[in-house]
Amino acid sequence: MADGTTRYVALLRGVNVGTTRIAMADLRRLVTDLGHEEVKTYLQSGNVVFASTTKDTAKLARGIESALADELGLDVPVLVRSDPELAAAVEGSPYADRQDDPTRLLVAFLAAPPATARVAELTVPAGENVEYTVVGREIHLHFPDGGYGRTKFTNAYLEKKLGIVATTRNWKSVCALRDLAAA
Repeated sequence: MADGTTRYVALLRGVNVGTTRIAMADLRRLVTDLGHEEVKTYLQSGNVVFASTTKDTAKLARGIESALADELGLDVPVLVRSDPELAAAVEGSPYADRQDDPTRLLVAFLAAPPATARVAELTVPAGENVEYTVVGREIHLHFPDGGYGRTKFTNAYLEKKLGIVATTRNWKSVCALRDLAAA
């Protein structure tokens, strides 16, 4: 890695889980063509680790969003976290030390810190057992009775209630991305 570069993780919202499809080879090429280095993808769900001299994560996100729109005709929100930000999100999990099943832990990454009033109004749907903690631009989620598959406390629910773009990753993916960004 060249001097002055930082490693980042770009998290694309809603890729390869619905109708928005993108090959990871195309995603790597797009990010490389933007001038970033050491570009790697993780899984097929729009996770990209790369190194860049650009320090503004919002600018990095906009660049990837523009390339996706211009070259592939895709309107995909992109959230970017630096290696230290992702490491802090993992280290700051209030639930990781009391849950052995990584499918019951998730992190919702937000495009911006949510308004305090909106966080205060955020509630778990009736009949569900979900714990959550909002820390800056992340929401740590814990599903003690099961995984994310049957809940109404979804990414779309969080976006609607908080008025902010979000993308959610399971704990295994968050930890793997942290490790890739730190490597």
